[in-house]
Amino acid sequence: MKQILVVVTAVLGVLVSGVALAQNNPFIGIWKLNLAESKPSAVPSARSETRTVDAQGDGLKVSCDGINAYWLSFAFGYAANFDGKENPITGAGQQWRDEQVNGATTIALKRINTNTYEGTFKKAGKVVMTVTYAVSQDGKVTTLTAKGTDAKGQPTTDVNVFDKQ
Repeated sequence: MKQILVVVTAVLGVLVSGVALAQNNPFIGIWKLNLAESKPSAVPSARSETRTVDAQGDGLKVSCDGINAYWLSFAFGYAANFDGKENPITGAGQQWRDEQVNGATTIALKRINTNTYEGTFKKAGKVVMTVTYAVSQDGKVTTLTAKGTDAKGQPTTDVNVFDKQ
């Protein structure tokens, strides 16, 4: 009987600590693109986008879907820890990859502080974009600042603002 009590207590402890960690992570939640506050470098990278962010291990599971500048739907996502290791980016078709993540096939995450982390996007081992993700102190707004290059090799900076739902 004592063994069962110990096992139940341990399981509950793990579950409660996981919930506590998720609640302390300001990135967790559903986020909608705020076009009025966003500043794309050229054509809009998206007409609409919803990001769903869940806690997973020592990192995040992110799913993005929306409508691009050409009125075509896109969907992609990834799961990655804040350990700097490359993880696959998944999605359907090539267009979302070219437009939304600069052709990247992997992402590596690094936590900067509680409200900021950086994503390094790579294609064939070469960095194609870095994105700084920052949540406001009140936890209501996430700003993604993406630095990469366009099709002509010119540097680009896109700022996408997302509101928590």
